[in-house]
Amino acid sequence: MSHDHAQHEHDHHDHHHGSDLSPVEARVRALESLLTEKGYVDPAALDALVELYETKVGPHAGARVVARAWTDPAFRARLLADATPAIAELGIGGRGGEHMVVVENTPETHNLVVCTLCSCYPWPVLGLPPVWYKAPPYRARAVIDPRGVLAEFGVTLPETTRITVWDSTAETRYMVLPMRPTETDGLSEEALAALVTRDSMIGTGLPKAIPVSPAEMPV
Repeated sequence: MSHDHAQHEHDHHDHHHGSDLSPVEARVRALESLLTEKGYVDPAALDALVELYETKVGPHAGARVVARAWTDPAFRARLLADATPAIAELGIGGRGGEHMVVVENTPETHNLVVCTLCSCYPWPVLGLPPVWYKAPPYRARAVIDPRGVLAEFGVTLPETTRITVWDSTAETRYMVLPMRPTETDGLSEEALAALVTRDSMIGTGLPKAIPVSPAEMPV
């Protein structure tokens, strides 16, 4: 095989492999290569950062905190009194989670978290913020019409339930401790964590309910 033909085969293989990337992925790959070539970024550091947010940081971390609070009254008390060190007991914390405050939902009060100035968010506990959290309509309306915003998320509360809105800042970031679903007394901490949704820790949602089998439904 000639050198030219071999080079053609190599180029064809690279092109075929690259075609698996979406346009956005291709641009990101090209930008990463350029920054690496110029010495602005370290590929190993980028890989470590990606792994951090894919495996260690995210709503599953916050769900662990909630499940522990549901099952351990002493931990719940520490969490509500001084959230940052209590969360750190589970090995969770870092930049963006240095000054955490946890607010508890009750039958009388429902809490909703927003950042009216920008998009301050407890990344180490809840992962990347959802797009709507950063959107101006949510940031404005959550304060002006929290009940209407909750209804748009599918959360309808009794008129007697007070809604308290907490404004996160770079200094203080809030997280909601949702109410534990009913009929969950026999569940393990891991099973309880699976019921905790990201939105329930922001206040725009509720934890998942335990499915009721037809045999258990009232007649």
